[in-house]
Amino acid sequence: MKSTRLRVILAVAAAGAALTACSPGQAGTAAIVGGDRISSSELESSVREYEGALAKANVSASQLQFPGSVPQVVLFQLATAKQYTQAAERKGITVTDGEIDQVIAASGGEAQHEQQMLQQAVAPSHAREFTKAGLLLTKLMAQYGGGSDEAALQRGQAQAIKDLQAVKVTWNPRYGTLNTQRSEQAPSLFVDAGRFGAIPAAAQAQ
Repeated sequence: MKSTRLRVILAVAAAGAALTACSPGQAGTAAIVGGDRISSSELESSVREYEGALAKANVSASQLQFPGSVPQVVLFQLATAKQYTQAAERKGITVTDGEIDQVIAASGGEAQHEQQMLQQAVAPSHAREFTKAGLLLTKLMAQYGGGSDEAALQRGQAQAIKDLQAVKVTWNPRYGTLNTQRSEQAPSLFVDAGRFGAIPAAAQAQ
């Protein structure tokens, strides 16, 4: 059930996030989510933290087979977590610290949970934020009848996508051009590497 839930969440996120790919108006901006800015420096800090955590775990990004470079995937996760949160909170949905703690405990504890988050391109300092966002999206889908059977999941997913699309995401094209036609044959999040997509964030200039 956990893998199905995650797959649905990621599918909803991809559909809701693939909206715009024009340059944000503010200098030093990696993306803008519903008016909430993700700065280039914030992204680069997250990438450095994430790559450091991978090295500590003796895991390489190539082993994880991400649908894009590390900066691209980390940015996508940062943006979509904000998008889940804004879309759900606009509908009055909340998540408590206790609910987040339950997910972490069910994952085997904080250390194990962070390892699982690494597989999703989430830096340790963002693990709780991302977990909260996933819970919010799950509750949003459930509010529309997204239960455990396939038909209910599809109903909840369809309405949640509409709510996500109401939270506009603007991507800075220097990190790549978003792939709005993702498929099994073309699974990449971005259709080109962008100016910084193929090199470590630590080497990027502001």
